[in-house]
Amino acid sequence: MARSIAFREAIREAMNEEMRRDDRVFLMGEEVAEYNGAYKVSQGMLNEFGPKRVIDTPISELGFTAVGVGAAQKGLRPVVEFMTWNFAVLALDQILNTASKMLAMSGGQVNCPIVFRGPNGSAGQLGAQHSTAFESYYANIPGIKVVSPSNGYDAKGLLKQAIRYEEDPVIFMESEVMYGEKSEVPEEEYYIEIGKADVKKQGSDVTIVGWSKMVKIALGAAAELEKENISAEVIDIRSIRPLDWKTILESVKKTNRLIIIDEQWPMCSVSSEIAYRIQKEGFDYLDAPVRRISAADAPLHYAPNLVAAALPDVERTVRLAKEIMYLKK
Repeated sequence: MARSIAFREAIREAMNEEMRRDDRVFLMGEEVAEYNGAYKVSQGMLNEFGPKRVIDTPISELGFTAVGVGAAQKGLRPVVEFMTWNFAVLALDQILNTASKMLAMSGGQVNCPIVFRGPNGSAGQLGAQHSTAFESYYANIPGIKVVSPSNGYDAKGLLKQAIRYEEDPVIFMESEVMYGEKSEVPEEEYYIEIGKADVKKQGSDVTIVGWSKMVKIALGAAAELEKENISAEVIDIRSIRPLDWKTILESVKKTNRLIIIDEQWPMCSVSSEIAYRIQKEGFDYLDAPVRRISAADAPLHYAPNLVAAALPDVERTVRLAKEIMYLKK
């Protein structure tokens, strides 16, 4: 039976269920215990699991990330929460040079089953230093997986999969503005395999690809296009690495057009990789160039009008869809 719960509750349920199942799983990060989490994702977890499994850390991302990585290599299964992925750059040395590389450097002897999670990307008027989308930064690193769900159902299933079954590091990127959004989540236990995209809406005229909160932009654009008898197929890739580009390719074979909505800066982004894959493997199916909408190639400003101008939106997506269908703008 499904019920409507907030994104933060879905994340919490995933952690609670896996911590009840396996006492090797624990949560650590800034304000996750006494304060119930900066975004109340871990509310009530300290009361149930105690301070040895829900651990408040000092404000030292490099330090507590190193503790988590070491614990994972010794057989525990940590979940490390970052208050924002903007702060996690301080811990990049541990993620890049230790967590992701240890299996290769140890000749396959030492795994690192750890989940790093927290909010990613813009969240309104937070200024340039708190608004970066980091998917491509981490997707560029061999040895880790990168996940960015768009709703509570996917988030719970993917996080449970990451905690329980993945033996290598998983980067789990949430969205601060989505924590309160509700979706239907089953009471029954379920897992979602990492590396599988999901077709959120079937269509025949143009394929629109997104992930995280860009899926809402894609669905909004599809609804507007529907009013003009243009049928858009919407794909939520969910997993950045591994990337399920074959699902996108199958859609392009049907629609012959592709738009990618990407919250990141355009240079060397996830949309760059998707565009390359599809033109390489699906060039003969394309009736128009692969197009994308990304964030402006500049730090995100604080002013709301500049934030709106810098980020992808429904209006520009609709306009671009018409452009690649060679319709009047």
